[in-house]
Amino acid sequence: MKNRKVIITCAVTGSIHTPSMSPHLPVTAQEIADAAVGAAEAGAAIVHLHARNPVDGRPDQSPEAFEPFLRDIKRRSDVVVNLTTGGSPFMSVEERVRPAAVWKPEVASLNIASMNFGLFPMLKRFNSFKYDWEPQMLENSRDLVFRNSFKDIEYSLRTLNETGTRYEFECYDTSHLYNLHHFWKEGLVKAPLFIQTVFGLLGGIGAHPEDVAHMKRTADRLFGDNYRWSILGAGRNQMPLVAIAAAQGGHVRVGLEDSLWAGKGKLAESNAEQVRQARAIIEGLGLEVATPDEAREILELKGRENVAF
Repeated sequence: MKNRKVIITCAVTGSIHTPSMSPHLPVTAQEIADAAVGAAEAGAAIVHLHARNPVDGRPDQSPEAFEPFLRDIKRRSDVVVNLTTGGSPFMSVEERVRPAAVWKPEVASLNIASMNFGLFPMLKRFNSFKYDWEPQMLENSRDLVFRNSFKDIEYSLRTLNETGTRYEFECYDTSHLYNLHHFWKEGLVKAPLFIQTVFGLLGGIGAHPEDVAHMKRTADRLFGDNYRWSILGAGRNQMPLVAIAAAQGGHVRVGLEDSLWAGKGKLAESNAEQVRQARAIIEGLGLEVATPDEAREILELKGRENVAF
């Protein structure tokens, strides 16, 4: 029955949204730690973490930027920590992997394919920015290919496999599932595979229920019982896809990295608010949310005592 419990992952800050878009987006190490602990207290079993420059909020993928909030979160909570290797799509793979290589978390995200990564539509919704880097980053995404070549992916896997870290495989389209299948058959990743299917980002698959069904059918055919399925819906798609995932036996991801909203026209005031919304949907379906230790069992993680922070 533990496998029918729903894992809530909360991605608390990310690198896509910028500080001018919401006053509630965590930026400093203390804000990120507080957001992660608050999400865990609300019901998240896993927190997915990026770091930011505390002065202007731009993405910071130096291992040193992660250390203060990693140690604080571990001291205050038993939540599973998941570190990004996506960082920012403007970074090299070597830069992106360094924090996970140094801190050896239980889980690290892993983008499994190159793709267009269009953030520029947000320029239509936000037109006042505190910092010059914010609109520049959004505009530059018109000509952005988020590079994750087979060589890059293999570099990430070979770097992190020796740490015992497992992966949240971020799959934005059907071909990404086939890429993951290749690395699984090559023996570079092992089951159970934690597959985060991502919907609604420009450059990836859409967020229509038929898109979800297509991704799920493909994953079932490729991996059978060897994977654990989770759904991430970008922007306004977040909570509708939480409902679809939970109803169909999957796990869910929420958080201000993926959506700034708690309803139409209403900014979420915290990550915990989105976790509580997701939890209400899950429990309304007669299901239970997984605790951190239950998530560790479902995903066969190495345990918090084996991280390097």
